[in-house]
Amino acid sequence: MPYSLTVSHVGLYVKNVQPVVDFYTRVMGFAISDRGMRPAGEIVFLTRDPHDHHQFVIASGRPDDLNFNVINQVSFRVDSLETLRELHDVLQEEGVKEITTLTHGNALSVYFRDPENNRIEVFIDTPWYVPQPHHLMVDFKLPDSELWALIEKHVRANPGFKPVAEWSKDMERRIAQATANRKGAKRQKAHA
Repeated sequence: MPYSLTVSHVGLYVKNVQPVVDFYTRVMGFAISDRGMRPAGEIVFLTRDPHDHHQFVIASGRPDDLNFNVINQVSFRVDSLETLRELHDVLQEEGVKEITTLTHGNALSVYFRDPENNRIEVFIDTPWYVPQPHHLMVDFKLPDSELWALIEKHVRANPGFKPVAEWSKDMERRIAQATANRKGAKRQKAHA
């Protein structure tokens, strides 16, 4: 039986809540939907969607002596290349660390570090698919038409390239198969 399963929100433990909340509200444009105390310390709920109470949660409690961040990255989809460029410029103005602009073929991305060194990505989708992992550094100083032409030329030269609509149809089939194979589906059939 098909069912819906989507990622709703992510929460980060941080050492110092206020600088992180300031960054995500002032630089990334999140609004605080709620803020309060819990037994382990402060928690702040952030959103950019008036229909979602929170998309991002910042909570105190990250140990000072933590030598490794188990979060690979947190990624945010934006609505346009114009927005992506605007965020890139704001990040540079803020002196944010490790700003990288690249394409994965299926996305055009800006990577950077937040105030507690978490790796963050803001991106837009492209109309193409190439097998992952894949990346090509790109220059955001290029005009839009040149940037898109460079990316398209690069991705079309890769084995496995296809339009994203074609890839999506294949993924629909794979997800249907995974759904049919999941334990719960097998259990339901056994009781039917």
